[in-house]
Amino acid sequence: MKRETQNILLILLGGALVKIAVNGDYLRYVKPAQQPWIIAGGAVMVLLGAVAIVRDLVASRRVVPDEHAEHDGHAHSARPAWLLLVPVLAVFLVAPPALGADSVIRTEARVPASAAVADAAAFPPLPAGNVVPLTVNEFVSRAGWDSAGTLTGRTVSLTGFVVHTDGSTLLARLVISCCAADAFPVTVRLRGGAADHLASDAWIQVTGEVVPGTATKDNSYTPDFTPTSTTPVPTPKDPYEY
Repeated sequence: MKRETQNILLILLGGALVKIAVNGDYLRYVKPAQQPWIIAGGAVMVLLGAVAIVRDLVASRRVVPDEHAEHDGHAHSARPAWLLLVPVLAVFLVAPPALGADSVIRTEARVPASAAVADAAAFPPLPAGNVVPLTVNEFVSRAGWDSAGTLTGRTVSLTGFVVHTDGSTLLARLVISCCAADAFPVTVRLRGGAADHLASDAWIQVTGEVVPGTATKDNSYTPDFTPTSTTPVPTPKDPYEY
């Protein structure tokens, strides 16, 4: 690959990183805490590419062209190298979606390891209020491991996307520790059929109550949930939980 091509690719790739870090698309790949590193990495790549281009331009003015400089007198096409621009431009023009229902179906739902070793004392009572908003991650952890029953009889609100599998309709979220590569699903089985007609990956907010004792090892800690309301919502900018 020619130096000119390398330098342009470096600038474009760095620019793509800065772009997704600024407009928020980076949240489809990594945790929010990684944003400064993405911006810094992209800026360094742009700077290195720009410096290299300027250096090569200055050097080219000092060198007398030699028509015999090509290897064995043959020039090589740079077309294959320029094909590397395709994935870089794709980041600029088309942002791939976050992981969704397909990933949930392919990966067994589970509770985070931190919840698996917790006891009832690790789950304080829910705050006061008629409806308590919870992440799906916390809801599943409490349903599967809290012997104190802090969810029993409480009305909670959950937000996630719809997954249809094995004749059931699930509310799901994907939890990541660092990036989308380590994502795993946490799921809630919706009773009553209110979300059965919705398409997979549709985002909804449900309000209702847990069915006590339904989150077990045998069903991958997927509690049953009885909704009293089901409301479609826009896809959040940050689709993952942590």
